[in-house]
Parts: sequence; C-alpha cells; structure tokens
Amino acid sequence: MAKKKRAKVKPKKAEEFIYRGYTLAKLRKMSLEELAELLPARQRRKLRRGLREEEKKLLEKLRKRDVVKTHLRDMIVLPQMVGKTIGIHNGKTFQYVEIKPEMIGHYLGEFALTRKRVVHGAAGVGATRSSKYVPLK
Repeated sequence: MAKKKRAKVKPKKAEEFIYRGYTLAKLRKMSLEELAELLPARQRRKLRRGLREEEKKLLEKLRKRDVVKTHLRDMIVLPQMVGKTIGIHNGKTFQYVEIKPEMIGHYLGEFALTRKRVVHGAAGVGATRSSKYVPLK
C-alpha cells in the first residue's frame, strides 16, 4: 500500500482586525474626512463638522502619553487611540479603559457606565410582615 502524503498544517495566526474592509494600519493613515465616510451617520456628521478644541487637545495628549484622563464622553474612538488607556469620567470617578480596535466608531462614554446596578438587600427595620418574606429558593 502506498503511503498518503499529509498536508503540512500551518499554525493558526491571530486574526487581523478589519473595519469595513480596511486594516488598522490603513485606518490610521486615513484623514478624518476619509474615515468619516466609513462611520455611521451620527459619527460621520460630528467629524464632518470638525473636532472641538478640547477633542484636539485630547488627541495631542494621546500622541505624547499612553494614559490620559478625560471628561469628554462624547468623543468618538478613532484609530489613533487604539492601544492607549483612557480614564473616562463617569460623574464620580475615572474608569480606565484600554482602547481596542473593536471600539472604533463608538463614543468613549459607552465604556464608562454612569449608573450602578441596583442590588436589593433584605427588608429593613419597620418593614411589614408581608415584605419581610424572603423565599428560600
């Protein structure tokens, strides 16, 4: 019997991030006008109208440093921000978020929630008999 030849198995490489057909490297080289064409309507409108002075300052700080704090919850995540850590203010504290490629086109505020989850405790002192009932299961 003849031996079957085995195909060489190539090791699986990590998949490269692609946003609407463009790699992260190509997205970083694009101008804001070209990038705006790829984003959803609300983000496209904001970029076409131009970045505010505070948003420009944030981008400048991100070029110099890797960790920056900001109150700009309405800033759009741009390809230049990927890999940086941003402290986003949630109204009380800064929540540090590492920007990943999948976040491009979203707002910073989406990643720092402003409300806590409601956790109800046991009935307090003065509660009526019916409200003290807590099921076993």
